Amino acid sequence: MSWLRNLSKFSNIKSSQRPNKTDPFFLLPSFTFLSHFSSQPIEEKPSVKHIEYASSLQPTKPHEKPRVVVLGSGWAGCRLMKGLDPNIYDIVCVSPRNHMVFTPLLASTCVGTLEFRSVAEPIGRIQPAISREPGSYFFLANCTSIDAHNHTVHCETVTDGEQTIDPWKFTVSYDKLVIALGSHPATFGIQGVNEHAIFLREVYHAQEIRRKLLLNLMLSDVPGISEEEKKRLLHCVVVGGGPTGVEFSGELSDFIMKDVRQRYTHVKDYIRVTLIEANEILSSFDDRLRLYATKQLTKSGVRLVRGIVKDVKAQKIILNDGTEVPYGLLVWSTGVGPSPIIQSLDLPKAPGGRIGVDEWLRVPSVQDVFSIGDCSGFVESTGRQTLPALAQVAERQGKYLASMLNKIGKEGAGHANSAKEIKLGDPFVYKHLGSMATIGRYKALVDLRQSKEGKGLALAGVLSFFIWRSAYITRVVSWRNRFYVFINWITTLIFGRDISRL
Repeated sequence: MSWLRNLSKFSNIKSSQRPNKTDPFFLLPSFTFLSHFSSQPIEEKPSVKHIEYASSLQPTKPHEKPRVVVLGSGWAGCRLMKGLDPNIYDIVCVSPRNHMVFTPLLASTCVGTLEFRSVAEPIGRIQPAISREPGSYFFLANCTSIDAHNHTVHCETVTDGEQTIDPWKFTVSYDKLVIALGSHPATFGIQGVNEHAIFLREVYHAQEIRRKLLLNLMLSDVPGISEEEKKRLLHCVVVGGGPTGVEFSGELSDFIMKDVRQRYTHVKDYIRVTLIEANEILSSFDDRLRLYATKQLTKSGVRLVRGIVKDVKAQKIILNDGTEVPYGLLVWSTGVGPSPIIQSLDLPKAPGGRIGVDEWLRVPSVQDVFSIGDCSGFVESTGRQTLPALAQVAERQGKYLASMLNKIGKEGAGHANSAKEIKLGDPFVYKHLGSMATIGRYKALVDLRQSKEGKGLALAGVLSFFIWRSAYITRVVSWRNRFYVFINWITTLIFGRDISRL
């Protein structure tokens, strides 16, 4: 975001419009490499003392490399950026986070099995051109709207807390736009979920869970705490029996069995885990694997409850049958849906509210716009079903689209409105490779069927656990993080989990 510091010093700003010396942007150092940017004043708000400027990353010129703008830094967006050829394109990423999260291992960070840095991969390592090339950038910002007619993305910078500078609004022109904004946790309109529950999709979610869990463990040991309050503080409730909810429950039960019982002996008999699911847990897995998972979780002390959450209060949840379940920690993992920004975009939609795409992942009726990952789905005219919101789907789409864009660029059609006559090649085809989930106590499930009705290898137990670990450590993006993960696993095995509340 260093380019923000120079926005108040462009030559096309009149001296009467320049910020005064109290403006925080005026006090920052200047840079001289921002020839792509322009800035023009917008109307000053009476209640705001400083002057804002509508700034932009200008359209590319015919003799310059075409620009691919990627919205999002999830599985789809990062795999796309990794595959794009920086000799063909300038690459610009706009995202509210500057890293990719390796979500399959995120649950392990909540209880100290892994450290947070092990599952976060910086964007600059995934695509080094963003840090090195003069026409490539990463902007820590949110996309607020898209003007497909003018090939422009409207953005607003991300700020932390209230004691920071106001968000800066700017625009980015694109030749090709890839929307990979992911999805949003599904709350089904249940009151209190956003206020009281913690999701498990980002590193800061895992950090919040870890701090809350350790805080409750320490508070429950304070003299004067009643038996009832101890039970509430140490009751961890997980809503959602999909892979994320089951894996977190398994990690939590391992943490209780191996670490809490040794280091919090005064309260070890009070802590418990409840997993609430409306139907069957791990519904996409083989029936035998689901039965095995149910038995193992129960043996590990996880209480399985079938029910539907009706309301969420500050210290309890209410089920549809009127049952009240007090909790100290509530983790919500009930699937995903379209995010508010996806719903607000004036683009064709697929069933379920995702952005509609054709067989080549292009957004119909607009030029040079593509969409991949959880935020996209096939339009009804393709006759294809919407793919599940899985990391392997997003990664495969990112790889396919990167290859297609490189082909378009090599044929000289990388600039805006120039790819109409280009043959795109084979359409995108997804082949499911299977599913895996760990359930704690060095046991896991491996389901290699291509579909729920299909036939294939299904394994459970200790061997599956080593397959699970081997598969995921090879999928970690960089060798640096693979080393981190391996060392964390060895350290946890020998010394136990880190229970420091930082």
